[in-house]
Order: sequence, then C-alpha cells, then structure tokens
Amino acid sequence: MSIFQRKGSNESDPLLGKPGSFGIHRYLQGSANLFEENRLLKFAIVGLFGITAVLGAEVYSSDQNRRTVIVPFGAGGDLYITGQQPSTDYLRAMTRNIVTLSGSYSAYSASAQFQELLSIVHPSAYNGMRDSLNAILDDLSDNPTLSIATYVRSDTPVTWTRSEIVAPVEKVRVIGGVIRKFRGNLRIGYAVENGRFWLTHLIEDNFDAETK
Repeated sequence: MSIFQRKGSNESDPLLGKPGSFGIHRYLQGSANLFEENRLLKFAIVGLFGITAVLGAEVYSSDQNRRTVIVPFGAGGDLYITGQQPSTDYLRAMTRNIVTLSGSYSAYSASAQFQELLSIVHPSAYNGMRDSLNAILDDLSDNPTLSIATYVRSDTPVTWTRSEIVAPVEKVRVIGGVIRKFRGNLRIGYAVENGRFWLTHLIEDNFDAETK
C-alpha cells in the first residue's frame, strides 16, 4: 500500500481516505470549540469588569467614609480623629468652643449660640439638652440684663478620658450691674462615631465656692 504525503511535509493528510462529510464535520467541530472558547473569554471579561466594579465601589465607599474634620473659629494645631480617638489639640479646641457656646451668653446672643451647640449634640441626648437650654432662654427672657461669661482657667489643667472632658472654669455672672464670680468644673461628655464628634452631656460640678 502506498502512502501519499503532502508536498514538502512528512506528515500524512488527515483527510486522506475519509469521506467528504468528515471535513465538514471537522470544520463544524472546530468552529464549535472556537465559539465555546470565545464564550468563556466573554465570561472572563465580564467577571473581570465585575471584580473591577466591586473594588471601585469599595474604594469609593472608603473615600466617602474618610473625613476631614474642620473645627470652627479657625483653631490651629493637629486637629484630627484617628479611629474613635480625637487628637489632644482637637479635644482642647472643642473644649474651648463648647465652653464658649454653653457658658458665655446674653439675652441677645443665647438663642443663636444654643442652636449651634445643639448641632453637635448626640441624638440620644438631644431632647434633654434642648430642654435645659430652653430653660436658660426662659430665664433670660425674665431677666434681660442677665449675662454670663465663662472661661477655661489656666491655673488647673483640662483633663479627659475617652468619654468625658473635665474643664476647670470660672463663671462671671452679671445682672443689674451686680457681678458674681464662681469657680468649678464643667464636665463635657462626648462620643466619636464614624469620625464625628458628638456632645453627650454638660454637667456643672462643684460650683459652690464664690470668689471675690
């Protein structure tokens, strides 16, 4: 039996001796395999786009959750929050601002200041804080000459824990030209949630002593 070979090749012709339909079948089988490969490639591309979209969403979400905290009144220093812990400068700046908003007011300025203060009060403490501030507003309406000035004292350091700031303060109360001074501590409760500072309580402590 003679063996036919392709010109210039040592390999046998795979279609030699096969029926005519064999070539068509082989072509269709190859096309089907190519279609299957293309379909798998499309699935791979779609999957790649899906993974890219998920990673993009994660990056965007992380970007949205990253906060730059801006303290009012243009305070300087290292003002930031890492996780749930504010920096020392941040706590000092917030202490000064809270003491000013809550403790230095007159019948003309109190309402606007208290509204600003309420904007940082935690929702769980909002109603109680609002009622306390409204009681002060009622007192001011009955005594329009009343004014209060409160300062953070420099002779005693401000201290804090992870949930409360203790600020030593001096309060000067003026009504009808009569001045009275008091010293004590203002206990400022706070919480940090998702990079935001919240006020949780304000308590005046040991204000019994009056200084001349």
